[in-house]
Amino acid sequence: MSAVIKFEDYSWKYSRTKVPALHDVNLEIEEGAIVGVIGPNTSGKTTLAYSINGLIPNQYYGVRSGHVYVMGKEVKEYKQSELCQKVGLVFSDPEAQFTAMTVEDEVVFGMENLGLSIEEIKRRLEWVVPLTDIEPLMDKPPYEVSGGQKQRVALASVLAMQPPIMVLDEPTSMLDPVGRKRVFDVLGRLKQEYKSTIIVVEHSLEHLVPLSDHMVLVYNGQVLLADETTPFFEKMDFLMEHDVFPPGVMEFFFRLRLLGHYPDSLPLPKTLEEGTERLREMLAGGKDGR
Repeated sequence: MSAVIKFEDYSWKYSRTKVPALHDVNLEIEEGAIVGVIGPNTSGKTTLAYSINGLIPNQYYGVRSGHVYVMGKEVKEYKQSELCQKVGLVFSDPEAQFTAMTVEDEVVFGMENLGLSIEEIKRRLEWVVPLTDIEPLMDKPPYEVSGGQKQRVALASVLAMQPPIMVLDEPTSMLDPVGRKRVFDVLGRLKQEYKSTIIVVEHSLEHLVPLSDHMVLVYNGQVLLADETTPFFEKMDFLMEHDVFPPGVMEFFFRLRLLGHYPDSLPLPKTLEEGTERLREMLAGGKDGR
């Protein structure tokens, strides 16, 4: 597959700061992939996301060097209105992007700005509303629903415009475990039903890891590691040295392997039950266990 996003020797330093938020970043993201971007707080993950959709440098002051290409074109060469049709951004705080008085108007707003016909808007609503499970919310003000519902509304609003690239900046950072799971359930359905490139900046790895095709580690403004998900987590020692702590099931099997009791690659179980089943197989001799 071709690279739909490409960073070349890219650096960005915000005004009135001494240290660059990102420096010497070289990264390619393939078309159609779901990519998890992880790393500790203030590592540069959000700056990376904003550099893709043009908020940097259009809305922030700073010093930029190198290049960021989206669909073969330098971000700086896009008009912002054109780039917004290529890259949809869901903020960590969904209220930051709300503009309408009802959820329905919020979802329709972006499509109207694209100049879509009434028939096309209706068709997309019939697709995105059940996909994101917001039917009961359509008449409510978006500011008055729960945190998880707000995130699904924000996701629906961006998804309805059907951008080829979607960037989600810590979409579950303000949610409880139930709300977090529901957002990732929607992303799981997107992976099956919608073929865009999806980049998820996230701290919660339990749901992100089994969903992602590729992972990227950002640390102190640098991309230290980028790979397909399975080989990425084979470097568990390196990740833990850089403040990345994998889901408990993966770490459990990693510790078993250090002790010589698990010879295979680390599993990427979607649930604790799947990890339990893998352990049963191992203990039964199916994984060469003793």
